[in-house]
Amino acid sequence: MRSLATIQEIGEISPIENADSIEMAKILGWQCVVKKGEFQPGQKIVYFEVDSFLPEEERYEFLRGSSFRDNADNGRGFRIRTLKFRGQISQGLVQSLDVMPEVDPESPIGTDLTELLHVKKWFINEIPTGSGRIIGDRPAGVPMSDEVRIQSEPDRLQLIAGLPYYITTKIDGSACYNFFIDGRFGVSSRNHEIGKEEEASLYWLPDEKYGIEAKLKKLGKNLSIQGEICGSGIQANPLRIDGVDYYVYDVRDISAERYYNLDELKEFCSSMQLKMVPIEEEGPAFGYSQEELLFKAQGKYPNGGKDKEGIVVRSTGVNCQRVSFKVLNNAALAKEK
Repeated sequence: MRSLATIQEIGEISPIENADSIEMAKILGWQCVVKKGEFQPGQKIVYFEVDSFLPEEERYEFLRGSSFRDNADNGRGFRIRTLKFRGQISQGLVQSLDVMPEVDPESPIGTDLTELLHVKKWFINEIPTGSGRIIGDRPAGVPMSDEVRIQSEPDRLQLIAGLPYYITTKIDGSACYNFFIDGRFGVSSRNHEIGKEEEASLYWLPDEKYGIEAKLKKLGKNLSIQGEICGSGIQANPLRIDGVDYYVYDVRDISAERYYNLDELKEFCSSMQLKMVPIEEEGPAFGYSQEELLFKAQGKYPNGGKDKEGIVVRSTGVNCQRVSFKVLNNAALAKEK
């Protein structure tokens, strides 16, 4: 489960041009707009990440004008998202421990407060009609892809430093997993296995288009293919795709409990005649800063597409540590509603 609310400490505090009442605070790799003079460098605070959904409580009422939501998927509460103040992007919410009496102020930096503060992840129902019938939970052995944002764990830059790496475009669609386990083929959304119907359903479209079931059965290995379904009717189709298509970003060998490295992934997709997510860059030794990666994450999808969602960075190579993270496009985040 993602840590949405944690104890952190204020890093650098910097002024915002032409702003008398607000300033910028650095928390981990994030930047947040805060009231001027309210926080000091090194101060312990509670930090709520973007996509946190806070309960409807009096201490969060100041968020009502910008963040209150009430819908069937999430209920009533306050959604934390990327905002702009005086031209500056603010990512997350900083709160003093003084307004969090249930939090032990002696708790160490990094303590997860998500459950204690009843924080949920904002859920976006991204599934169009005809997505399919739920027949169970996502099977054991089929991992859910949820890359950490580099701003949340900036130490990953040190872990990947000097390792061979590759960068792919983060495709904005619906996650779809095709799996073959002990002779059984199935498809899954992020959370549920989807049954096959007589009429076409969203999650079975990749199999219908590329014959994935027959190919995996012929291969005979316990594998999970992680990919993204994109196109008409999905997330407003930011890639401007005619129809629907499927882009693979990971393959996991379930029996060996490991992911394919880049060369294996390329060979697999080629032999299976599946599309890979676009590779933007490969290199022998990673050496980018967070600021450089945020710049790389900018841009638009080709063919007149909208702002791209961002990039995914991964280490690669044989028998080396796997390090991966996503870098989201701040321009796209600032436009979210």
